[in-house]
Amino acid sequence: MIAVCWMGILWRFRAGSFWAEIPERYGPPPTCCNRFVRWRKAGVWDRLLEVVSAAYDGDIVIIDSTCVRVHQHAVTGKKGMEMMAAWDVSAAALPARSTP
Repeated sequence: MIAVCWMGILWRFRAGSFWAEIPERYGPPPTCCNRFVRWRKAGVWDRLLEVVSAAYDGDIVIIDSTCVRVHQHAVTGKKGMEMMAAWDVSAAALPARSTP
């Protein structure tokens, strides 16, 4: 059942859906949600990120963007706000590639 819930958790985040929308083949949605929360509190996801990050050799970088429409009055933002961008690598060091 743990492997089935694992697949349900991955499905939920890949699909960007609600917990209640997880297909039945992954088990009851509350079970998947509860396991995710328990594993988060136990630090499982942090450890998984550490292991995957340590194994990463830096040969592939993916940049993703999302467009979110907002009300016309929300576009201007507040005065005095600063924009920040963080990069781990120099953009000049990466060849430009795009996928359809």
